[in-house]
Amino acid sequence: MGVEDPVYHLAPLPGQAVFPQTSSNMTDTHTHPRGGIPQASSGAVTPSSQSKPNYRAKYVLSGHTMAVSSLKFNPTGSLLASAAADKQIKIWDVYTGEIVKTFSGHREGVNDVAWSSDGEFLASASDDKTIILWNIELNSATKTLHGHTNFVFCVNFNPRSNLLVSGGYDETVRVWDVARGRSMKVLPAHSDPVTAVGFSHDGTLIVSCAMDGLIRIWDADSGQCLKTLVDDDNPIWSVQYISQYIAGTSVSSVPQHSSHVTFSPNSRYILAATQDSTIRLWNYQNSRTTTGHHIVSGSEDCRVYIWDLQSRELLQVLEGHRDMVLAVAVCAFQYFADDQESETHGPQTHPEHAVIASASMEKDPTIRLWVDDASRSQP
Repeated sequence: MGVEDPVYHLAPLPGQAVFPQTSSNMTDTHTHPRGGIPQASSGAVTPSSQSKPNYRAKYVLSGHTMAVSSLKFNPTGSLLASAAADKQIKIWDVYTGEIVKTFSGHREGVNDVAWSSDGEFLASASDDKTIILWNIELNSATKTLHGHTNFVFCVNFNPRSNLLVSGGYDETVRVWDVARGRSMKVLPAHSDPVTAVGFSHDGTLIVSCAMDGLIRIWDADSGQCLKTLVDDDNPIWSVQYISQYIAGTSVSSVPQHSSHVTFSPNSRYILAATQDSTIRLWNYQNSRTTTGHHIVSGSEDCRVYIWDLQSRELLQVLEGHRDMVLAVAVCAFQYFADDQESETHGPQTHPEHAVIASASMEKDPTIRLWVDDASRSQP
C-alpha cells in the first residue's frame, strides 16, 4: 500500500470546486482566501475558444427549505437532482428551471445523490442511516438499503450501475448489489467518518476519503487497499470519483467541514480540497491528464470562482448567493440558447459548453444555474 504526495496545488476560495482537467503536465496549487474549505470535483469541459468565460445566472431555483447538500446532473444534462437537509430530493428541468419531481421518504436530511448511468434511477444517502433507490419514471422508491450504523454521507454508482458504493459516519465503505439490495463488501476503510466515495471510470477501482485526512484507493473486486494519499499538514475531508461529468458532494450534517476530492475522467489524477482552503492535484499514477482547462469552486464567501488550471488565473467570480456555496455541479454537455428553438425539443443547446449549478446553505437554500454568454457567440 503506497503513499503518494500531491503534485499540483490549486487554491480557489472557500467552498466547493469542480475542475475539467488541463492538458498540461504541470503540478500546482490554487488557494482560497481564508475562512473556508473548498470542495472539488472533476469533469471534462473544454472551452471552444481561449476567451474568458462570461457566466450569468439563467435561473434561480427555489423549492428547498434548508441547506442544499448535493447537486448532480443526469447523464444527458437535461435534469438536475438536488438533495437537502429538509429530507427531500428534487428533480429540476435544466431548460425551464421548473421542478419536475419531488421525492420524500427519508426520515432525516439527505447528504448525497447519484444517478445511474442510464439516468433511470437515483440513489440517495441520508442521516437516517439508509440509502434509497428511486425509479425516476415511476416516481417511487424501489429499494431501501440498510447496513450503515450511522449517518450515510456519500453514495455513487459504478459505470454499469449494478453496484453502489457508500460511506458514512460509521467509518466504513460499503459495496452494494443494486439488483438484490444487499451489502456485498464492508471495507474497514478509515479511522474517522467517510465523507465521499466513488468508482473509477472503468469500475475497477474505488476511492474513499475521510475525516482522518486520508484518500484510499481500493481494488473493487478484492477490496484490497492499493494506495493511500495523504498530506499530513492538510487533512482532506471529502472525496468523489467522477468519470465524465462534473458534480458536487457535501455533508449536510457537518457542512462547516465539508471539502471535496475527485478523480479526473481518465482516473489518473485526483483533485483534493483540504482544510487550508487549498485544492491539490495528485498525480497518483505518475501520468498526465489529457483534457480540460478550468476549475469551478464554490466558496464560504457566497461566491463561485472559475479558475484557469494552467495559468492559475482567476477568470470570473459569480455572485448572487446569500450564504456559503455548499454544492457545485457542471454539465459537460450543454448550454442554453435563448434565440434558438426547436418544435420538438425546445431551447437548443451546444454540446461544447457547460452549465454550472450552485447551491447554498440555510440563509439562501436556492440553486442557481449559470450559462456562459461568451460561448454563445461561438459557432
